[in-house]
Amino acid sequence: MSFAATEKARMTDLWSSQYRPGDLLASGFQLRSPSLNLLDLARDPAVGYFRKNAISWHLHANHALSSQVACLNFLMPLATRPALLRDCLAAALGDAPDEMVAVDTGPDGQDLFVGFEWPGRRDYLNECGGRPPQRGANATNADAIVRVRRGGLTETILIEWKYTESYRPATAPWSDGNRTRLERYADLIFAPNGPVRADCGLAPEAFFHEPVYQLLRQQMLAYQMQRHREDGADRVRVLHVSPAQNTALHRMTAPGLPEGDVFEVFASLLDRPEDFTTVTTDRMFAPLAQAADTDTLTGEWILQLKRRYPFAFDG
Repeated sequence: MSFAATEKARMTDLWSSQYRPGDLLASGFQLRSPSLNLLDLARDPAVGYFRKNAISWHLHANHALSSQVACLNFLMPLATRPALLRDCLAAALGDAPDEMVAVDTGPDGQDLFVGFEWPGRRDYLNECGGRPPQRGANATNADAIVRVRRGGLTETILIEWKYTESYRPATAPWSDGNRTRLERYADLIFAPNGPVRADCGLAPEAFFHEPVYQLLRQQMLAYQMQRHREDGADRVRVLHVSPAQNTALHRMTAPGLPEGDVFEVFASLLDRPEDFTTVTTDRMFAPLAQAADTDTLTGEWILQLKRRYPFAFDG
C-alpha cells in the first residue's frame, strides 16, 4: 500500500473511535468542520488567527490527510513556544538560530513566532494585478513563516508542508496553452532576476509540472522577499517538510528536467542551492520527544501528535 493509502486506513480506524457519529461524514475520514480536525492546543488559536487575517481554509481542511491542518497541528502551538521552536529549527537546519523573532500577532495581540499562509507583503510574482496578495488563496503562499537572527543577520524561512501528496509523472512537455504562467513568471525565474541558474539550459515551461511548479513559485517568492528586504530580512530561504515514509513525493514528474529525486534535482538548478532545504517530519520534530514532560499542556499536545501522526516520531 502507498503511504497515502496506509494513512487513510489508519485515520479511518482512529476517527471511528475518537469522534461521535454526528461529527464524521459518511466517508469516515472527513469531519463536518475543519476546526474539529485541529488538536486541542492548536484549535482556538488557529481558528482565531484565520478569522483575524481573513484566511480561507483549504478545500479539504476537514479531511484526515489535510496538509494545512497537519501544519497547524505541529506549528501553531510552537508559535508561542519560541525556545522549543528554536530546537526544532536547529534539528531541521543543522544549527541553532541565535534568536527567534516574532513574525505576527495573534487575535489577542500576543506575539507569534510562526505565521501561516504567507504570500509576502507585495505582489512580487505578478499574480494579483499589483494589489496586495490575499492570504491563503489566489496567490503563492508559504504554508508557514518563521524569522530568526543568526550571526547578526535577520533570516526569514518560508516553510512548505507536505503530508501524503504525490504527483503523477507528466507524459509530455508542457503545452496546455496557458500563457498566463509565462506572462507572470518568465522574467522572475532565472538569475539575476530569479533563483534558477541562468546557465541551466532550460526554458520556463520545463518547470510547469507539479510539484516542481510549486517549488519554483515558493523559491521565486523567497528570492523576491530577500531582494526587497521584506521586514528587514537579509536572507530568505525555503524549508520543505515532508514524511520520510512518503517516498512517492520524491518522484521526478517533469519530463524536461533531469531524472532523479525531484528535490535534489530542483536544488541543483538553483543559483544558491543552500536557499532550499528539505527535511523529514520526524527529524525536524525529534526535539518534541524530549519535551513531552516540560509542562502539562505541552505534554498533552505532544501525546496527541504522536497518536495522530505516529510516522513523525518513528525516528
